[in-house]
Amino acid sequence: MTVMSLDRIDIKILNELQQNASLTNVELATRVNLSPSPCLARVRHLENVGVIDRRIAVLDPCVLGLSVTAFIHIKLEKQVQLSLENFTRAIDRINQVMECYLMTGDSDYLLRVLVPDIEDLEDLIVNKLSRIQGVSSIKSNLALKKISHKTMLPIDSSRPVEIKPCYAGARHRETASKARCESSTASEKPDSTLILGPPHADVHANFNVS
Repeated sequence: MTVMSLDRIDIKILNELQQNASLTNVELATRVNLSPSPCLARVRHLENVGVIDRRIAVLDPCVLGLSVTAFIHIKLEKQVQLSLENFTRAIDRINQVMECYLMTGDSDYLLRVLVPDIEDLEDLIVNKLSRIQGVSSIKSNLALKKISHKTMLPIDSSRPVEIKPCYAGARHRETASKARCESSTASEKPDSTLILGPPHADVHANFNVS
């Protein structure tokens, strides 16, 4: 198996794009001391091998009225494959969930969610999360203040970086595309019985401030 690695020019390109993904190829080439053609070729290669997953605009949630950040710990009744897959499909359909991690420790999942206010957080927990089949416990913690938030990955530019096989990005794009497709047809024929059920009696939500 051929091992690919990123050289210093590749890393410079990535760092520039991480700071400003709207740079034109000519602007980017100037910043990394390349001519436009080889610069574009490197960017295309970084996209093809999956280093550059996608280019997006980072929005300010506070400006858009999404001022409440909460971290939600979720336990499942059973950690069987069907429950995990069902939970994953359900979470992919909830727009307020910004991040979701399968965890070790007391909780099975950790979610970071964004909502306009406490009432919307309560609605999210009671009417969406608690209705996902297999969920047994929900605990939430509110963030008082954002101290640090970074989107730029810490790439070490002092040495070549080996590209490791990772299919998370491809799976994310496939899942997101499928979710959007399913969502677009839901208005014509609603069918959420696969992921939702009645509220579980033993589900509880703690609005703990931390």
